[in-house]
Amino acid sequence: MIEKMKLLHITGPKADIDRVVKFYLNKYDIHFENAMSSLGNLKNVRPFVETNLYKDTAQRGEELKEFLDSSQTGTIEMRAAQAQVIVDEVYEQIKDVKDRQEELKEKTLEIKQWMEEIAPFIGLDFELSKLKHFQFIDYQFGRIKVQDYHKLERYIYKNPYTLFYECNNDSEYVWGVYFVPHKYLMDVKSVYASFHFEEIEVSEKFEKTPRQVYASAQEALKKCEQELEELRMQASEIVTNRKDEILSACQSLQSYCRNFEIRKYAACTYANDGSEEYYILYGWMAREDAGRLELEIAEDDNIHWEEEEGNSAINPPTRLKNPKILKPFEMFVEMYGLPAYNEMDPTLFIALTYTLMFGIMFGDVGQGACLLIGGILLYRFKNLRLAGIVGVAGIWSVFFGFMYGSFFGFEELLPAIWMKPMDNIMTTLMLAIGFGAVLILIAMVLNIINAVKAKEYGRLLFSQSGLAGLVCYGFVAVCAVLFITGNGLPATILIAAAVGVPLIAILLKEPLGHLVERKKEIFPEGSKVMFFVEALVEGFDVVLSYATNTISFVRVGAFALSHAGMMGVVMTLAGLERGNPNWIIIVLGNILVAGLEGLVVGIQVLRLEYYEMFSRFYSGTGKPFISFNKKR
Repeated sequence: MIEKMKLLHITGPKADIDRVVKFYLNKYDIHFENAMSSLGNLKNVRPFVETNLYKDTAQRGEELKEFLDSSQTGTIEMRAAQAQVIVDEVYEQIKDVKDRQEELKEKTLEIKQWMEEIAPFIGLDFELSKLKHFQFIDYQFGRIKVQDYHKLERYIYKNPYTLFYECNNDSEYVWGVYFVPHKYLMDVKSVYASFHFEEIEVSEKFEKTPRQVYASAQEALKKCEQELEELRMQASEIVTNRKDEILSACQSLQSYCRNFEIRKYAACTYANDGSEEYYILYGWMAREDAGRLELEIAEDDNIHWEEEEGNSAINPPTRLKNPKILKPFEMFVEMYGLPAYNEMDPTLFIALTYTLMFGIMFGDVGQGACLLIGGILLYRFKNLRLAGIVGVAGIWSVFFGFMYGSFFGFEELLPAIWMKPMDNIMTTLMLAIGFGAVLILIAMVLNIINAVKAKEYGRLLFSQSGLAGLVCYGFVAVCAVLFITGNGLPATILIAAAVGVPLIAILLKEPLGHLVERKKEIFPEGSKVMFFVEALVEGFDVVLSYATNTISFVRVGAFALSHAGMMGVVMTLAGLERGNPNWIIIVLGNILVAGLEGLVVGIQVLRLEYYEMFSRFYSGTGKPFISFNKKR
């Protein structure tokens, strides 16, 4: 079912909005509407635009919490102003420590960059500062892939004008430096480039050998890390002394920061005398929650509120409220689209029809029991909604397994309470079509109910799934039953009237609907001749769709036969007829059939739900209820 909603109009002094949100509105699920959308045409109404005054202080509070155990919570209830004072006061005490920490962090990062820069060339046993004093020799640090380095070695061996000094290597690269007389620099550099030598710039400020530079950097890094730890302990001692106050202040500021988002839904206006500015909030609440909120704020003089139930120009949001066993099936409803607020919730319908058809198509006591147990366990411990659906469908699978006398594909262990599909193929298929016709008729009845709720009388009377379609299709279905059972058909004139008149009404549903709803234009714009031509084509499509939709349900019987046939193949492969079956094949065959056919049957049943039934009575144009608290 769809939970009944009330639209609340909440107003109060602008400066009091944070208190109202924290102490009242935060306790409930509220779907806020943009107040400006409803009040934008009024004078002296403007959006609630304000800078978040708590954001910077809340960020400081998060920095203070880095020195505490973040899993703990504060125990002091405090207002935003008090929380800001506490955080700013403690933050000021550790400000010098924080500044020094930032300096050391920058220095640490710089040292690590030095180490990364010099590490590949640690094998060069030469002071780097002396390289820059070379007058006639140029040099270049870099790396080259191992396979290219072997080719380069042959070139270097033959070329008297360059020397390559290998400093380090791994499985992919060789790092080193090459030397070349200044006169031949451009030629040699081009050759190195042709071997894909990647040049690396090494800072000239390093004085000692790469190994000595690296060792010095390690020592400097160690000293920085030690000083950082001392500073952390110093700041931690200051913060820990006021631990409960800081945690409580952070919680309060975080709450106010989150609540600050509510301003984008609010509007502002001045009192009649212009003395004070007020906020205006529009929000949908469940009827029961609205009653409890009313009792809470009844004695609060700073809040004025009104309620309006379900008849506002603002479309109410939809929140489904179903028993726990039906909750998983809300997933299928949401996939198609939530029902509109004044529309019927199809959750119960899809829960009954989906699981029933699944059981008919997948009737096996053993495999159904596995689906039941596995689905319930996964839903219980993993909260997978699809698993919950499979678990309920497994109940019907077990039921129809007894009806068919099937247990893990063994057709002789259990007596069939009803019938064995493979022994009654034509009966199974005909019953499936008849079952589909009944479901289509039920879908038409649901469409009539939804049309009454929506006050769409044209759809109620003249649509192909409305009253006209119900009379036409229902009469044809009755005639089919009479013919199959060997009974006489009604008089020809009665058939013509019961089928022809509704079909004509369906062809003319647009002008007849406009007439019933008292619209000015009876016929749509354009040529009336074209309208009647389109109506005839549409009428043919309606008759064809009745037939194809009904025949589509033959798959319900076909899959019941398919299951028995597939398990028959498994038993034949396992050698059951020879009296000494291969149990490994039987077990693997059951797993394969249960997995593959279960997946296909689940998809096919969902297709029947959406295309053959939902499309007849359900629009799924609802707006989801989004709680402000959960959205944050």
